[in-house]
Amino acid sequence: MNIVEDIYKKLDVLNDGPLNLSDKTIDEFGESIKEVIKSWATPQQKDNKFYLRMSNIGKPARRLWFDKKTELENKRLEPSLFIKFLYGHLLEEVILLLVRLSGHKVTDEQKEIEIEGIKGHMDCKIDDVVVDVKSASGFSFSKFRQGILREDDPFGYIAQLTAYEEAEGTTDSGFLVINKETGELCFHQPDELDKPNIKNHIKDLKKKLDLETPPELCYAPIAEGKAGNMRIAKNCMYCPHKKECFKDSNNGKGLRAFRYAKGLTYFTTVKSEPKVDEVYEW
Repeated sequence: MNIVEDIYKKLDVLNDGPLNLSDKTIDEFGESIKEVIKSWATPQQKDNKFYLRMSNIGKPARRLWFDKKTELENKRLEPSLFIKFLYGHLLEEVILLLVRLSGHKVTDEQKEIEIEGIKGHMDCKIDDVVVDVKSASGFSFSKFRQGILREDDPFGYIAQLTAYEEAEGTTDSGFLVINKETGELCFHQPDELDKPNIKNHIKDLKKKLDLETPPELCYAPIAEGKAGNMRIAKNCMYCPHKKECFKDSNNGKGLRAFRYAKGLTYFTTVKSEPKVDEVYEW
């Protein structure tokens, strides 16, 4: 799919002149933006009850096991994060406008799908291909552009996309992504070998969530230095369950946190005391 190239060609206004948007196109885009703002302005309070949904089926089973077993309090949404949600949704509508302007067909927006009893809403199809539209930071964008999302996919985007594709009975699904920092676009289609057998994946996930003890670690600890110290992986840093998840580390004492210039580092094994302050309340 040459969608990005087609969009860039359409936007080459210095060579081709004005875009000549029709009033109908502008009005339809305006209505889409209005719906985004209405939805953003009336957020729904989330309950604490855990359930599987399309947006989490690709996350590690251990993380989901703790989500299910733990009732997390509804945390206050920071104003900056609230703003981030808004411009993320607005950018996604801008992408779809550009797709239409470049001559591609957009259908099935927010279509509800269901697979193995789990419901979700796909973003859209472009030219009958299932597409997940995303806005990303420069770092995240590079994973899509370089085709290495499979190597670091903590939110389970590939599994989610695969579920939409399976429900629709299509192939060649992909991610249409905009870099929020530069405006660059890319279209990434995961290799078939990177996609899980989504029905088997969901069945296996449900079994693991019913276990009495947590499944295997999401990410193995990583060596820190050459003295034998081990720390938790990057994707564990912001997990709300890390203290409980690693409670048996350090010979049963649990995680130990040390304050480095780059921030806190959490150790599962300390054989050589770091030469920075240890933090006891975190």
